[in-house]
Amino acid sequence: MSDPGTTLSKHQVTCGDGLETLLNDPQDPHDPYETTETHLERLLGRALNSFDLPDSTVERLGTALAHSSVLHSSHHSASLHRTTHRHTYLLADGSALSLWELVHNAGRDGTEQHELYTEESEARLAASRLPTGALPGRPAERSDRRLRDEDDDLELLSALLARPIPAQPRMYVPDNSADHARRVLRRAENADRPGERTARRLRLAFAHHITQAFGRHCAVEGGRDAGFTLYEHQFLLLDGSEVSLWEVEHTATPDGRHMCEVYEDEHAARGAMESRSRVR
Repeated sequence: MSDPGTTLSKHQVTCGDGLETLLNDPQDPHDPYETTETHLERLLGRALNSFDLPDSTVERLGTALAHSSVLHSSHHSASLHRTTHRHTYLLADGSALSLWELVHNAGRDGTEQHELYTEESEARLAASRLPTGALPGRPAERSDRRLRDEDDDLELLSALLARPIPAQPRMYVPDNSADHARRVLRRAENADRPGERTARRLRLAFAHHITQAFGRHCAVEGGRDAGFTLYEHQFLLLDGSEVSLWEVEHTATPDGRHMCEVYEDEHAARGAMESRSRVR
């Protein structure tokens, strides 16, 4: 849904060969003479996860001659403001490369945060993980959640342990899958995360598929709301075998911080969710 209040700055950027491109970047400092190099430095500098970009992508961006930025999508509610922008670069070899920027206010203090992704699907997945209710550090609106009784809590725990959703056809996508596996393992914070043996196997991944197996908000100790999401990252290896990583994302941390945990099997991942979600 587009936001009628959004103002897009529009500048003509001229390259050495006379190529012109229209720039629509809401974060642009309104400098009509900003070079593509400066734009890239600003984009990478403000992204919280720029270190996750593949080295090959950053190297290619170093040859960018021109760029175009457009607002791709926008969502605004009482508690969440989220926009996605596509930044496309013309490289010296004549090819084009796009980065997808997710901008949101879902941080602890509600300040604007920026994230970068090389694929639209990754940006959409990251956007879907943002909380839609009251943000950490802000007073939550009164709701019936505060009136949950023991039956509601038992229902929640039963849901966490429920059978997995029916299997769906796996549509593997060859897309820097080994690097995707590396990033999933890198953000895991649990001590019992997969070890080096699994990491070595996943270096052979050439395609992958992501499935959301579970997602829900619930009350945790202290009466706080916390979100739980379970993803299966399925990888197809060069030898024809398949490997899955089960990623638990939740905010059931002492300070409400977002946390990622990764496990090698679904049973362990659901067990972790159960232990994190215990109430009263």
